[in-house]
Amino acid sequence: MNFIKKISKILLLAAGCLLLTQSPSFAQHHRKALKPKPASAIVVLSPQLTSFLKEARAAGVDFSMPKSFKEIPAINNENFSFDYAMTMPGQDFEVWLQVHSLKQNWLSYDQVKDITGKTLANPDSTYLQVARAHATAMSDDDKYFARPLPANVLEMYNADAGKTYLFNLADLPEIRRYKYALLIAIQKDHTGYIMAVCLTNEKGPAFFKNINQARDCIKFR
Repeated sequence: MNFIKKISKILLLAAGCLLLTQSPSFAQHHRKALKPKPASAIVVLSPQLTSFLKEARAAGVDFSMPKSFKEIPAINNENFSFDYAMTMPGQDFEVWLQVHSLKQNWLSYDQVKDITGKTLANPDSTYLQVARAHATAMSDDDKYFARPLPANVLEMYNADAGKTYLFNLADLPEIRRYKYALLIAIQKDHTGYIMAVCLTNEKGPAFFKNINQARDCIKFR
């Protein structure tokens, strides 16, 4: 008799659960639980950024757009060649970027050495030649103040060497209204180099504060 009572209780409990699952409130809750998550927003990259990211990957470089900045067209003509450019709206401040892979340079270096026995200039020093060429072409008097980057700064960018060049800008159409520039050049051995030209009208604390807001946007892997 007790056995029959136990079976009856189990059947009543099962029936109650079945009624609960068929109730409107349960069905509504169940539908909510199974509601699919909304699709993530699709991020569309500009052609300039897409091309720059491709060049950056080839040079062993990572880049992400810093906050408070927006893309502007990069200068790329017979006088100046840059891959990407950005500005901080509301500020007289722009950053022009150039990246370059040294893989082909090292391949040519090794081939010439193996075939002819001659030694070309070390490809890892290419960044110095490019930096000096930019500084000379952009300055108003072919003069600039250069200084090496300290080890702790190089470590931040996973770089092996680097220099900065501070100079007055020439009055050229490409440079527009800017008066001063700080060129930051860094390289990673057997990998590539990065050129970042920061342009401004004032060399005061605000200029270096703006540079700090962009300093983490690019580095070697």
